[in-house]
Amino acid sequence: MILDLFKLDGKVALVTGASRGLGQQQAIALAEAGADVVGVSRGSCQATQTRIEGAGRRFLHLTCDLAEASVADLSALVAKTVEAFGKLDILVNAAGAQKRHPVLAFPEDDWDMVLQVNLKTVMFLSQAAARQFEAQGTGGKIINVASALTIHGGITVPAYTASKHGVGGVTKAMANELAAKGINVNAIIPGYMDTDMNEALIADPARSEMILSRIPANRWGNADDLNGATVYLASAASDYCHACFINVDGAWLSR
Repeated sequence: MILDLFKLDGKVALVTGASRGLGQQQAIALAEAGADVVGVSRGSCQATQTRIEGAGRRFLHLTCDLAEASVADLSALVAKTVEAFGKLDILVNAAGAQKRHPVLAFPEDDWDMVLQVNLKTVMFLSQAAARQFEAQGTGGKIINVASALTIHGGITVPAYTASKHGVGGVTKAMANELAAKGINVNAIIPGYMDTDMNEALIADPARSEMILSRIPANRWGNADDLNGATVYLASAASDYCHACFINVDGAWLSR
């Protein structure tokens, strides 16, 4: 049956940014589809754990500040996942960082932090996961959370834009090399989402109205709007999808 292709029973997923926002909801969605989940975050993941265990799945929290993580630290996240659950099948790179400054005043330390979390972590955690997938010989799924600013330039967000353009490029480059190994590397492009990262925009009546007026769906996105795309890209239903970008943006990018 077609719906069986979307089941994740027996799978193990590693999700960054699992304590809140998009990453939290993606972790919960994967669990509801049948996967056990390892959640990575700097702070508490208790709310995520409660939801996942309530769905009857196992959950492990790994504490890691991705802004400070070395490549060895990222590899250790994969090793700890395998130690706890015996394998890894799915990686979701959902963690993200944002700093807003005009281009002419953008500080180096904020640039370095945003690129570290949004791009370097994606590259090297994906590398570690792909090495594990290859060792298992069973293939695997890597899902990167990109952005509308993977395509557009944005305003006062040069580091975020650069990092998300980089996520798009890394997704394509990794897919080209890993597809033959049965490893799918794809990305989701959320539009303007009602999350903590966008609190300042939502609270600014002028900016919020400007953004909303450009969204044909006439609303900001919610974290659970990513559920379907996440489960699809994590499942056997997407086995022939490589370097695909799924827009979840209320048609914002079509304007």
